[in-house]
Amino acid sequence: MSHSLAAPSTRHHKKAALREQHRLHLTLLCKAMDDPALAAVLDTYETEIPLDKRRQFLFANALYINALHFHRIGAMSLAELHGHLRVMCQNDVFREYWAATRHHRKSLPAVSEEFELGRMMDELIQELADSDTEQWWVVGSPPADDVP
Repeated sequence: MSHSLAAPSTRHHKKAALREQHRLHLTLLCKAMDDPALAAVLDTYETEIPLDKRRQFLFANALYINALHFHRIGAMSLAELHGHLRVMCQNDVFREYWAATRHHRKSLPAVSEEFELGRMMDELIQELADSDTEQWWVVGSPPADDVP
């Protein structure tokens, strides 16, 4: 009985921790976007990226992380996340950011949710690139359920 009572409390604490981590992440990204000296700390790209482009990449990261956060807290289903990411992929800067950060995702464990979501994004970008339709909103198959 005590285990069943603790589970909602544990989920509440986990969601609260996720919200706090998300808030802190966005605060740090905003500081880096506003200050080139701080943005330099996050410059881990394999090629030289001009400052304005780095700021755009930081913003793209903030948008991506925001969408993931909404999914993680249960405010967006996996299918809804897929649709949201499909819209983001229409932007050239976002696709450039995704390509520039490919090596960042190589260290993720293959069993992690973030790895699976990154793979879903890679597949979506490839499907959009391979598509011969102007109707980008129908490209890619949304996940059937919320298990990444």
